[in-house]
Order: sequence, then structure tokens, then C-alpha cells
Amino acid sequence: MNIVCLDMEGVLVPEIWIAFAEASGIPELRRTTRDEPDYDKLMAWRLSILKEHNLGLREIQDTIAAIDPLPGAKDFLDELRTLTQVVILSDTFEQFAKPLMKKLAWPSIYCNTLEVAESGEITGYKMRCEKSKLTTVRALQSCGFETIAAGDSYNDLAMIQASKAGFLFKSTQQIKKDHPELPAFEEFGDLLAAIKAAL
Repeated sequence: MNIVCLDMEGVLVPEIWIAFAEASGIPELRRTTRDEPDYDKLMAWRLSILKEHNLGLREIQDTIAAIDPLPGAKDFLDELRTLTQVVILSDTFEQFAKPLMKKLAWPSIYCNTLEVAESGEITGYKMRCEKSKLTTVRALQSCGFETIAAGDSYNDLAMIQASKAGFLFKSTQQIKKDHPELPAFEEFGDLLAAIKAAL
């Protein structure tokens, strides 16, 4: 039995932190896992910037409310879910993901949780597990699933490489250059065709 594991940001929806960087006028927040492989380092840096500017969860959620899935993402996901099981594996947080999952008709998502003070300040975060995407793929494989994975960033590489078939989708030129062995696609139709061939 197959299960497809998809990244969320950059694959199905725009990058939340980039959208918030634009909305808040803080260009430093454009940095994502496409740029920084060390997630803990990236999040510590983000939280320090939020604190410096006195911004919290509410301001980010206001930005998220205006974000729509990437064009074609919902149709892609709807068709894919008629063919096989699908789960979204994301390093985002449930407080960010929920409104976006509603717009995608509630696919399954495994993500993390923010620690938020009563004031709305984001004080920290709790990762679901270490190396969450790879750990989840390995766990699914231990349950008898064969995994197929797609993502765009450094933190997706381990789950892509550990799967029976894996693809880069809307990734950066640097990641594609560093991993020429991974098929890379820019359009949902091409990714869907590749996944169908792997099923």
C-alpha cells in the first residue's frame, strides 16, 4: 500500500513567513527552510525578530487568513486523494495550518505546535518529533506503507531520499543543482503524472 507525503509551504500554499514578511514590512522574515537548513536556528532567529517588533500570533494569523492555496493545488490534491492515501508533513504549526487546511478540504496534516503566552507573544515551539518528516516516513514504512514524497526545501530532502519515489517541486535552483538525481517539477500536472507512475 502506498502513501504520498507532501510538504505544505511552497508546494500547496505560499510560504507563510514570506507573506508575513511582506505584510509586516520586515524583509528579514523572508528567510525560510529553502535558505537555512537548520530549523532550530531559523526559528530562534524568527522569534527574536517578532519579539523585537512586538509582533505575535494574532498578526501572523491575520496574514494567513488572506492566503489562498497555490493555483491548482486543491484540484491536484483532490485528484491525488482519489488515487491513494495522502498526508501532509510540515514543519509549520497547527496554529498556522488550520485555516489553510480548511481551504484544501481538510487533508491530513502532521505538523508542530507553537507555545503562545496569554499576550499572544510566541514564546517557543514544540516539535512533534525529532527530524519530523523523516521520522514520520520511517514510521509509515514500519506500518507497511511504501512512501512517495515531494517537497521544495532542505528539510524535505531526507523524506524524499528515504521514499521509494521522491520529487522536488517548485524548489530552488541551488537545491536542484545539489541534487540532480531527484526529478524536479514546476507544474502540478507533471507532479501528478510522476506520482501516478510511481504508484
